[in-house]
Amino acid sequence: MTRFSQLLLCLVLAVALAACGAQPAPLMLGGARHETTIEGRDYVLYKKANQVEVIRLGWADPGEHREIRATMIELVPWLTGCDVVPSTVQGDSGEMRARVTCPKGRR
Repeated sequence: MTRFSQLLLCLVLAVALAACGAQPAPLMLGGARHETTIEGRDYVLYKKANQVEVIRLGWADPGEHREIRATMIELVPWLTGCDVVPSTVQGDSGEMRARVTCPKGRR
């Protein structure tokens, strides 16, 4: 592979990845999408049945991850009206999944 071909391939991959944005995990495909900005940081939340996935967009400095993760958990009831089941929370400050319990009519 020539150097030009390698550079072209890298450019195509970079453009393709940039166009992706926040995409849900396969099990969340078809779920309701919610977007919000909190303290200048963008989040995308997907909810499907009793599952949620929260994705943080953008860069986070090393000391910010604990606060970001707490914010991700707090925004679930705000955006969905459902409560996070704490024992089901998985992931980190970039992508988090959990099960939720919703009042009747909010499923």
